[in-house]
Amino acid sequence: MTAQPRPLSRQRWLIPVLVVVISMTVAVGLLARDLYTRPEAEPSEPVVSESPTSVAPEQQPGSPVVEVTPDVFAHPQYQSVRQVLQGYFDSINDRDYPKWTSVVTRERAKTKTAAEWRKDYQSTRDGSILVYRIEPSTPTMLRVLVAFTSTQDVEDAPLYLPEGCIRWRLVLPLRLESGSWRVDTTDGGTNPEHERC
Repeated sequence: MTAQPRPLSRQRWLIPVLVVVISMTVAVGLLARDLYTRPEAEPSEPVVSESPTSVAPEQQPGSPVVEVTPDVFAHPQYQSVRQVLQGYFDSINDRDYPKWTSVVTRERAKTKTAAEWRKDYQSTRDGSILVYRIEPSTPTMLRVLVAFTSTQDVEDAPLYLPEGCIRWRLVLPLRLESGSWRVDTTDGGTNPEHERC
């Protein structure tokens, strides 16, 4: 018994369908390749500095970009620390409480309600930010020495230094929480250095 030849009409529609399917597969493949190989935005080059950039009084507080010293740039935690501090200072400058809570520990976030936090930082602008040193204190804790300048309305300045422009130098504790570094609460024994601009 010999096999019956397939009807010619079935073969006629099969070829165009295969051509369409193959064409669509190639088009989707090219589109996916283009999307996955498209260059992402170039990460900004780190700003490495030995000391805070000098800023004219009318330009205070200076750049909001977190700069680092060469020692910090060489530290293995440099990228993570710079990223969390940039988020921390950006949240203050942008008055963005949800962003602030995303870069601080749960314990620190509990210290301020959104209303209290916004009132504390209502006129604050931070800039001229320089990270001098990163030191591990425990496997899940870092101590980061940072200097920055803040400008604010005098009535929003600390009671012990009622100035519109203050230069700060302090140690910020960072804690590893949920797999990322976050700014932790400072202990009462850490006194930040501060002076008027």
